[in-house]
Amino acid sequence: MTDTRNALHNLAPLDRLLAIMAQLRNPDGGCPWDLEQSFDTIAPYTIEEAYEVADAIEKKDYNELRSELGDLLFQVVFHSQMASEAGLFSFDDVANAISDKMIARHPHVFSDADNRDAEAQTVAWEEMKAKERASKTDSEAPASALSDVALALPALMRAQKLQKRAARVGFDWPDAEQIVDKLHEELAEVQEAVAEGDQAHIEEELGDLLFVCVNLTRKLGAEAEDALRAANQKFTTRFTAMEDLARADGHDFSQLTLEEQESLWQRVKKAQKA
Repeated sequence: MTDTRNALHNLAPLDRLLAIMAQLRNPDGGCPWDLEQSFDTIAPYTIEEAYEVADAIEKKDYNELRSELGDLLFQVVFHSQMASEAGLFSFDDVANAISDKMIARHPHVFSDADNRDAEAQTVAWEEMKAKERASKTDSEAPASALSDVALALPALMRAQKLQKRAARVGFDWPDAEQIVDKLHEELAEVQEAVAEGDQAHIEEELGDLLFVCVNLTRKLGAEAEDALRAANQKFTTRFTAMEDLARADGHDFSQLTLEEQESLWQRVKKAQKA
């Protein structure tokens, strides 16, 4: 065991990680848990690790970011090892594929294409992605503008990506004011559904309302996921401050009346704005 550890220590960092993963999946002396895993069972961990990377960035905790990036890299290595075992592809194939893609998508850097500003680069990038989507389809029909927007994305993020794709082919509101009008319309439809008492209809109309909210966010140049994340953090900060105030006053927050809790909420808001 010591010899194996020493041999691993002498490898280059990425080679070391790949060797560790191969040993974890080795039927002869590997880890039982790792051996039981599949693409399906590991996928949720991959998503979780990506969110933990984002969380470290938001906190500006760069020691934690280093750790979380390692965890995310391990997920790539894990999937690549399972694919290699199944004869599908290897880690080298993954690395080469993304290298080829980046070179192809940056002709202004890696070939003789004219330098572009950021906006022109974005347009060119999307054009290349559209060609890639078209090349992936098995059908003779043209690929949809909404093709390959991942189903597993958070709903807010997926809604905004779908709307961006639709907007690129001209299906978009002319201005934000019209979206605000649509927002009022959808809210009225939610109220009608509530009056009917039909839960399925209520959920449908709430979905429409949220979708329009995302559209308004996009039209105003913001990211819905980021905006809601910031709102979540603001609510968390204010709520915990209310709990602290209640304890300081000798009260159990959960035992206060709604009016008393609202009073604390207003105190917190006033203090934060001061």
